Amino acid sequence: MPALVRAASLTNYLEVSRHLGLNPHALLAQVGLSAALLDDPNRRIPVASVISLLEASASATKCESFGLRMAELRQLSDFGEISLLLSHQRNLRDALQVIVQYRHLLNDALAIHIEEAGKTVVIREEVINERPRCSRQASELAIGVMMRLCAALLGAHWHPISANFTHAAPADPAIHRRIFGCTLVFGSEFNGIVCPAADLDSASPQANEAMARLARRYLDTLPASGVPSLELELRKTIYLLLPMGRATIEQVAQTQGMNVRTLQRRLEENALTFKDLINSVRRDLVMRYLENPSYSLGRIADMLGYSMPSSFTRWFIAQYGMPPANWRAQHNGQLH
Repeated sequence: MPALVRAASLTNYLEVSRHLGLNPHALLAQVGLSAALLDDPNRRIPVASVISLLEASASATKCESFGLRMAELRQLSDFGEISLLLSHQRNLRDALQVIVQYRHLLNDALAIHIEEAGKTVVIREEVINERPRCSRQASELAIGVMMRLCAALLGAHWHPISANFTHAAPADPAIHRRIFGCTLVFGSEFNGIVCPAADLDSASPQANEAMARLARRYLDTLPASGVPSLELELRKTIYLLLPMGRATIEQVAQTQGMNVRTLQRRLEENALTFKDLINSVRRDLVMRYLENPSYSLGRIADMLGYSMPSSFTRWFIAQYGMPPANWRAQHNGQLH
């Protein structure tokens, strides 16, 4: 079953298209969508269609910040049913936990991981795509929406340190500067936002415990519209942990809230192996990393969990029949 997302993920798509002089209907039809489908924000549509649509639209308008322009217009209410619960949380830490807990109501393909490092916090986000290449617009949309959420909840108490993107910088980062208002890091090892740890615990002005309880009770009555498969949930976790050097079966099991034995049993029940899942994510990520000219092969090897570049090269040859340097040289002119 393909990963699905609420149609609300395309909120403001039609407005941004028209503003940039694009007729969106032909592009929507190409990916099996229509303007009428977008009228129901809770309708579930394939993530792959959304990613393809955003890339095609950015290409047609020659606008590298297409996804980000959509994020700029987002409101808290665009989160749908969970927006009420989000708005009444005590602080940003609790609000982020709500997004993680109720992600099945938002987007099957969005992986979020909160990592604390001393006085700073990294909010990592990955959009998991069946076709790993070219999800720049979807990534920027996700990070832009996260930035809008944090600003909506904290107002003047939100002080981001940096916005990080694994892809290369756009020719003109003016829109990025306007929306993020902090240091921009392109060619980073992760997608997401770095902020002071204190921001996570800064009291939200709209916090209301009684309203939050009511909202949670309501959300818990909603049917989970197709709970994501074990494979997709594990792939999302591995996507986030692998570049951090933490994609061991113990860490993955812990993130899923189960012990290693339970995870191994669930894998067997689903005819999966942990080794195959790691390999599948490596195959996705290596293409994304090789497309970024600022990543050296040594850095790529490290981010894929290889302590020795020679081990990475052997793995790559086994997968693709040539060394990574040759693949990169052959494909350099064809990447978009």
